Amino acid sequence: MKEQFIPIMESMGLEAVCPEVTQTLSVEELIELVPTVDGWIIGDDPATAEVFKAGIAGKLKAAVKWGIGVDNVDFDACHELGIPITNTPNMFGAEVADVALGYVIALARETFAIDRGIREGRWPKNRGISLESKTVGVIGFGDIGSNAVRRLNACGMNSIVWDPGVKDIAPEVASLKSWPDGVEDCDFLVFTCALNKHNFHMLDASVIDKCKPGVRVVNVARGPLIDQTALESALVEGKVHSVALDVFEVEPLPMDSYLRSHPLCVFGSHNSSNTKDAVEKTNFKAIGHIAEFLGIKA
Repeated sequence: MKEQFIPIMESMGLEAVCPEVTQTLSVEELIELVPTVDGWIIGDDPATAEVFKAGIAGKLKAAVKWGIGVDNVDFDACHELGIPITNTPNMFGAEVADVALGYVIALARETFAIDRGIREGRWPKNRGISLESKTVGVIGFGDIGSNAVRRLNACGMNSIVWDPGVKDIAPEVASLKSWPDGVEDCDFLVFTCALNKHNFHMLDASVIDKCKPGVRVVNVARGPLIDQTALESALVEGKVHSVALDVFEVEPLPMDSYLRSHPLCVFGSHNSSNTKDAVEKTNFKAIGHIAEFLGIKA
């Protein structure tokens, strides 16, 4: 995709610097790189106070967080240092919600396990569960969560929502509760919320113990929302039936992770938002913001 946008940036007088990276650069790498640029479009990299201080000691004048998740960015440090910064909100709600629904269906019908079996030369007949009348708990009712609830309700599911920033939801849409009230009623839990200091490991051993036996867990938000060690133990014990994770506490998922060996786990690569359409839209938005900050007409 960068080949599409580099010429656009060049036409605006911007030189694009695109380091090769699998998921994120390290703080040490960023401290070397960020001071050499005027504007920084931040991905999932650790945009810490240390990095921003190094940046303004060099050329850095402004930053834009690409996408909607901002847990990796120290906005307070930016404000204290006088660095203009914004993100690109409301870009990926529908796209990530599509993946969340796909994961719910996959866990309900074990389609991924059937696929694996056929590839191995077997003809498996896994017996799944129906979505109709099942209860799904959605953690977060922002752009992603509200889109997810709309899709899940269309499948005939009953939705429970937890979001401290939401005061009221129409009862025909979902039941609004305080976490973790109601987890014992849920056949599925779907995480769609932002990560902050208040919800780190919000799904831990104590909450899992309250859950309905055989609950299925989907996370398309941020890995540290779930205590991965507690989740692994619950899978071993059968308390959690299966999981679909697009995000992890450590990314990429370590090769020695127990999750890799469990037959009822399906994984993504922190990729739920990645469609051609949404990425194009977000790239244009991010480039426009950084150009504006730098006083360049987009």
